[in-house]
Amino acid sequence: MKNLTHVAGGKNDFQLVRHLTLAGGQVEIGRALAEEARRLGWAPAPIDPVVGRARRTWFERHWPQHQARMDGAAAALGLDPDQDDLALDALSFVPAGSGCSAMWIPPSAAADGHGRAGRNYDFFPTTTSEIMGGTPGPDELPMASRPYVITTLPDDGLASVVLTMNELDGCMDGVNAAGLAVMLLVADFEQAEPPQGPATPQVGLASVQLPRFLVDTCENADQAKQALLGAKHYDFGVALHYLVADAYGQAFVWERGRDGSEHIIDLGDAPLCVTNHLLHRHPDPANLPEDGPHSFGTFERLRTLYERGQKSGSMTAGDVRDGMDAVRQPETGDLPFRTLWSTVFDTADRTLSARFYLGDGGRYSEELVFSASAG
Repeated sequence: MKNLTHVAGGKNDFQLVRHLTLAGGQVEIGRALAEEARRLGWAPAPIDPVVGRARRTWFERHWPQHQARMDGAAAALGLDPDQDDLALDALSFVPAGSGCSAMWIPPSAAADGHGRAGRNYDFFPTTTSEIMGGTPGPDELPMASRPYVITTLPDDGLASVVLTMNELDGCMDGVNAAGLAVMLLVADFEQAEPPQGPATPQVGLASVQLPRFLVDTCENADQAKQALLGAKHYDFGVALHYLVADAYGQAFVWERGRDGSEHIIDLGDAPLCVTNHLLHRHPDPANLPEDGPHSFGTFERLRTLYERGQKSGSMTAGDVRDGMDAVRQPETGDLPFRTLWSTVFDTADRTLSARFYLGDGGRYSEELVFSASAG
C-alpha cells in the first residue's frame, strides 16, 4: 500500500512537504520508494562490481530490511537484484548536509514523565548550483525545498516515521514503534569541508542511512550502541554525529574523533544537548570556548540549550519547543542558513512533531504530528 499526500506549504512557499505512507513487505516498500525516487529524477549509480557485491553481502548480514528494499528497487527497474555493477539504493534527489541543534530531556526532567528530544535542522535556503558557486538553472528549486515525511508500516519489523530532505531510503530524523529516536547533526563545523569528487557508495552505512538503519533494527539505546560499534559507516567529507534516545529514558551521542576513533557520550539520567562541535573534545557544557568566525555559533547554542533544560522535573513539550526556538537561525546576518524544520520527538508516544519553514518573516507551518505506528 502506498499513499502520498501534501501536508504543508504550497507553490508560493519555500517548502512543499509531502507525507508518504508505505505498508506491506519490505520488497514491496522498496519498490514503491524506488518508483517515487524515479519520479524525482533518481537513477541507479554505477559502482565497482567488487564493491557492489561486498555492499550487498554487508546489508544481507547486518541490515536485511534495506537489502530487501533494494530487491524491490531492482523489481521497479526490471533489473536482476543480484547484479553487482549498479547501486540500487541512495535514492537521492538533492545534496546532503546540515548545521543543527538538538536537546534531550529525560522522563525524570519532564512534567508528564515523557522523554522528549527537540531538534532544529539548519541548512542553505539556496539551489544546488548556487552552493557550488554557479548560477541557478531555469526553474531550479532550492535544494531543501521538497522534504518528505515517510511512514513505513512493514509486515515484519519495526514501523517508523522519518523526515528526510534528500534521500528516500535515508533520513535526518526518525522514530520507531519501540520509541527509539535518532537525529543527525554536523559533528565538527569548523573542520567541515565540501565533499571531494563524486559521492560513490561504499560498503556499510552512508551518513544519512545510519539513522534509518537504527530505527529499522534497534528498540533501545543499548541495542543502538552495539549496532553502531559493530557497523561500518562512512561519510562523503562532512562528518556527522547522532543523538539517539529511547522510550526508557536513555540517550547518547555517537561521534567519530578527528583520528577516526569512536566515542559514545552518555550523561545518564540528565539532559543531553548537542550542536556542531565534537562533544568528546568539550565534555563540560559549563566550560566551553568562545565561538570563532567559523564555528557557526555552536558553543553559544549549546550554552543556551543547557540553560533552557534546567527546569528539572517540570519540562513540558512547550518548554522543549521554546528551547529550540531560542537557537533557531536568524533571518539576518552573515550566515547563509535557515532553520528549515524544527522537530520534537515524544519517545513515550512514539511521535514526531514538526514545523516547516515556509519563508522569511518567521513563517512556519502549523505543528504537524506523525506517529511511528499509524499512517
